[in-house]
Amino acid sequence: MKRLCATVVVAALALTAAGTASADRRTGPRPDPTTLQRHADALLDQGAPGVLVEVDTPGGTLRVRSGHGDVAARTPVPWRAKFRIGSYTKTFVAATVLQLVGEGRLSLEDSVERWLPGVVAGNGNDGTKITVRQLLQHTSGLYNYVGRMPELFLERGFQENRSRTVRPEEVVALAMREPPSFAPGTGWSYSNTGYALAGMIIERVTGNTWQHEVRVRIVEPLGLRGTYLPGTSPFIPRPHAVAYQRFPEKGLEADPADPRWGAPVDVTTYNPSWGGAAGDMISTTEDGNRFLQALLGGEVLRPAELAEMTRTVRAAEFDGAWPGARYGLGLMWTPNSCGGHWSHGGDIHGFMTRNGVTPDGTRSVVVSVNTDSMVPKTGTPAPTKDVTVDLVDHALCGPGATP
Repeated sequence: MKRLCATVVVAALALTAAGTASADRRTGPRPDPTTLQRHADALLDQGAPGVLVEVDTPGGTLRVRSGHGDVAARTPVPWRAKFRIGSYTKTFVAATVLQLVGEGRLSLEDSVERWLPGVVAGNGNDGTKITVRQLLQHTSGLYNYVGRMPELFLERGFQENRSRTVRPEEVVALAMREPPSFAPGTGWSYSNTGYALAGMIIERVTGNTWQHEVRVRIVEPLGLRGTYLPGTSPFIPRPHAVAYQRFPEKGLEADPADPRWGAPVDVTTYNPSWGGAAGDMISTTEDGNRFLQALLGGEVLRPAELAEMTRTVRAAEFDGAWPGARYGLGLMWTPNSCGGHWSHGGDIHGFMTRNGVTPDGTRSVVVSVNTDSMVPKTGTPAPTKDVTVDLVDHALCGPGATP
């Protein structure tokens, strides 16, 4: 396969090509730069305009990139690119809630009704029966509000609404128009509504916006200088890639076997408030790795709260992308060739984020693709799992990994 702007940067002598196949008791098997580059290049055939990958280990940092950050200019994704992280935001929000739990300011077993009286009600929805834990673990049964926002999936609707501010109360109200998928605690289904409510609860408990609490509790203490909570701002701080999105011409009725996607649209700037606490943050590969390692390394939460975060339930809804997936509180556990890892991806207009971190927090990887609508090139077989599974597995498990 032809490489486009494929580049390898090794940021530590310990990760030079001569040493990448070795292992030691401190770092474990190290990823091979050539193999990592090959995995990044393979994403271009799956429809990625550009790819940026950063692996962080005790032995050093390895970065690779492929394709274009700006297709028209034929320039690569900037090494220090900032990008929208979508639902990876949920991990920051869940950690913030758990800090408040550790401070005794709320409990995971508190009902939604206690903090947001009357907000979750109607059509069989009952906030007295849903707990904070269930919001964070996607076991509330609440309808995912994006299903009632067709403007997110149609090009004309997106263009007409890209500057609109959407408040969390609005998206929760949309969800309340639908009955729950199941009784609280009896099933699992991914729902952004739970995190919209979690953000509202943070604000009710602290008197500050959820963005403020995430910033002062996580972003600033960890020195995440490339991480932003944009709120209603449509801009991504520079440097950044151009964000591309392809919309299916037939809208929500598109045939998965023949979606007839439209041409890529530049969606770099838009108001992300509809994502809110479920997905509106901006970050970098460096900061994304720093947060994952700090979280699993015990720098963000006390042991009791980290234990709650990593208590999982089966997430069979994700099996098509990540077989055997389990979900904790804002964290997903996925089996891999060296046992398993923690992660939380994110998908939002113009960007796809994938990541992973070892259970001990010593090795992590973040992948950014500057589109959320990957359409495989003609002749390329459709993926049978998430397109980054092999890349993440190699980054965390090293040479010889066979996911």
